[in-house]
Amino acid sequence: MARLPGNLYYCILCLFAMTAALFAAGCGSGFTGDLPLNRIKKSLAGTPTYSIILEDMKEEGNFVKQYYHKYKIVQLEESGKTDWLEVPEKYYRANKTFLGMSLFAKKDGEEIASVAPPGYQYVGDKQYGQWRTDHRGRSFWEFYGQYAFFSTMFGGWYRPIYRDDYRTYSRYRSQNRPYFGGNNQFGTSGSVAKKNKPDFYSRNMAGKQGFSNRVSNRIGRSRTGYRGRSGGFGK
Repeated sequence: MARLPGNLYYCILCLFAMTAALFAAGCGSGFTGDLPLNRIKKSLAGTPTYSIILEDMKEEGNFVKQYYHKYKIVQLEESGKTDWLEVPEKYYRANKTFLGMSLFAKKDGEEIASVAPPGYQYVGDKQYGQWRTDHRGRSFWEFYGQYAFFSTMFGGWYRPIYRDDYRTYSRYRSQNRPYFGGNNQFGTSGSVAKKNKPDFYSRNMAGKQGFSNRVSNRIGRSRTGYRGRSGGFGK
């Protein structure tokens, strides 16, 4: 087997190293540091009652991807949203189905790490509301007047929270399992997020269409070049 000239061999090694570096960079965002969720929890260490909700999420970049979360923090009398905060790819994908859901909460100092629809942590607590019975004899939760704004702050509920829903949520919480509602209406694939988060879905749809267009353009250019060469051969 013929040996490659020294300069060519060196160039091939450099090209291989550059390709490997680009591939490694493309496999992750290069995120370093503490999770934004942990930083928020530390900043609220002295606050006994609050919820951290995954308000929005996005990914950017073609070759080197970066991943972002936006959170809503709901306290008893106010709420606010963060800016876009970078998160690791692994963490982003682990939470990709939780759009609009509570990722962490504290109630009267008790930490609640199970993922659930916003506000469910307060249901069943007589400090915040009471169980009522509707005209069909079904038991549902009603917040007291001073907490009626919870629904708006948490993003709105589109069906009553019935006692059966709450029992199921309580069981899932004890098992540290995500609870998506009685009809799976919460989370990224649920009807509540689809109604309340149009920007997320339009952004993701635009991203998919953009990718399809880029692929089509590349295929089109390739085919055009091929026809040109074929035409040349035919002359």
